[in-house]
Amino acid sequence: MGTYLNPGNSGFTRILQSDYVDKTGLIGLVNNVINTTKNLICVSRPRRFGKSYAAQMLCAYYDKTIQAENLFSPLNIGKSSDFKKHLNHYDVIYLDITNILGNVKPVKLISFIEESISAEIKKQYPDVEIANTFDQTLINTVNFTGNKFIMVIDEWDTPIREAPEIEAKYLTFLRMLFKSSGTTAKIFAAAYMTGILPIKKDGSQSAISDFREYTILSPQDYSEFYGFTEDEVRALCESKGRSFSSAKKWYDGYTIGEVHSMYNPYSVICAMESGKYTSYWRKTSAAETLLTYIDMDEDGLQQDIARLIAGEKIQVDPFFFQNDIVNFRSKDDVLTLMIHLGYLTYEEVPDSYGDDETTTGFAWIPNEEVRMEFEKILRKAKHSELIELVKKSDQLLKDTIAGNEEAVSAAFDRIRDTSYAPTFYNNEQSLRYVIKMAYLSCVDQYARVEELATGHGIADVVFVPRRSSSLPAMIIELKWDKPAEGAIAQIKDRNYPAFLKGYGGDIILAGITYDEKTKNHSCKIEVSR
Repeated sequence: MGTYLNPGNSGFTRILQSDYVDKTGLIGLVNNVINTTKNLICVSRPRRFGKSYAAQMLCAYYDKTIQAENLFSPLNIGKSSDFKKHLNHYDVIYLDITNILGNVKPVKLISFIEESISAEIKKQYPDVEIANTFDQTLINTVNFTGNKFIMVIDEWDTPIREAPEIEAKYLTFLRMLFKSSGTTAKIFAAAYMTGILPIKKDGSQSAISDFREYTILSPQDYSEFYGFTEDEVRALCESKGRSFSSAKKWYDGYTIGEVHSMYNPYSVICAMESGKYTSYWRKTSAAETLLTYIDMDEDGLQQDIARLIAGEKIQVDPFFFQNDIVNFRSKDDVLTLMIHLGYLTYEEVPDSYGDDETTTGFAWIPNEEVRMEFEKILRKAKHSELIELVKKSDQLLKDTIAGNEEAVSAAFDRIRDTSYAPTFYNNEQSLRYVIKMAYLSCVDQYARVEELATGHGIADVVFVPRRSSSLPAMIIELKWDKPAEGAIAQIKDRNYPAFLKGYGGDIILAGITYDEKTKNHSCKIEVSR
């Protein structure tokens, strides 16, 4: 048993001793392509979505120096008819690129990998000739042992993200291993790479062209293995006595292929262990990079960021993204990266002409956990558009609480005349959109609920203070071409404030209306105590 050659099953054994959610069905997908022309697989997904768990699971299953039947037979893969066909049949090369780069300088990465694996081959197989080139050493090993390697590369894209100075050399190394000349077929029964980014593009093509890629945008058969499904989270909550509705609110919301309710595994497990539903992104390095992307200057990006924070979906075209974190040609590139990083989720909308290359979709903030990270970053943003929007929104909140009806009406008029407003401003839904943008800065102190069913009707927009806030609650009723007094009357007649009776503080009642003839907003504000 070695560090990089045949690392054993200790990693997966440790995983099984925690609240393991059975994802061994992934092994079956890899088994299906072993020794075929489809045997090179790259699966990319965000941080803390189980990449390393999957890599260690594969190592334990294929490593021929151990016996792992007892580990896997009780799991889903143990029910497969070909469960034992590939079980512990291969020499496994395992590379955790992030871990390696934590111990060696980037410029020595390739030589370290080649020398370390060659040394472990020599230790395990003393009669194998260590050749002048790494690929020939691997061929010599296969010829000696009579069986090929399974290669597992975890965090394969770390040099692309964190050491761009060695990117070209690193990609050349991978091409050497996985080129189409037949060398790959001689060495590898299969290779599985995982990371955050898809394989970097060289022009419009993948820089390592023989890999079949599965991404958060196009997961295909791997969809259910990207995170926890709703049934899996429900079962965890039942076993731990935790609130499923809270778990859904905080960690659901990702759309992965055909799976429309996918959860962040790391955060769910943290919540199950602690019983506390909050954001666990702050404990990852992913959260530290969000401000960088929010402050970028690509045309229209700031409006889109504001719309996302306000709870809207925005259209994104991910096709031209080059799969790196340096070269951005448009706001779509920035937003696509944020999808790969897990800040946003995405659902594809096929082009009406059936042209896959022009397929676009819609992105949005998936859940309360990620929304909290956006909210924290909002006031730290350096871009002038967001700064100005937050400043005006803060003043609007003060004016609303103070009952300054004229100032509130004027604020809505100004928002209506900006690029943040809908192009077609012709109904209450359009007005609701302007309300969300106008009160953008409220998101860090309020939970906003739209069209809240109260038992007596539906309140248009309700702002409920978070526990840490001392601000009053707000109920906002919207009307189109009707007096604002009528909106206040509806709030009272249908007794909307009764829904907040457990809240205990003052409740601001605001009626907002728009007159299509005068093109002006009007406002009526009262306080319910």
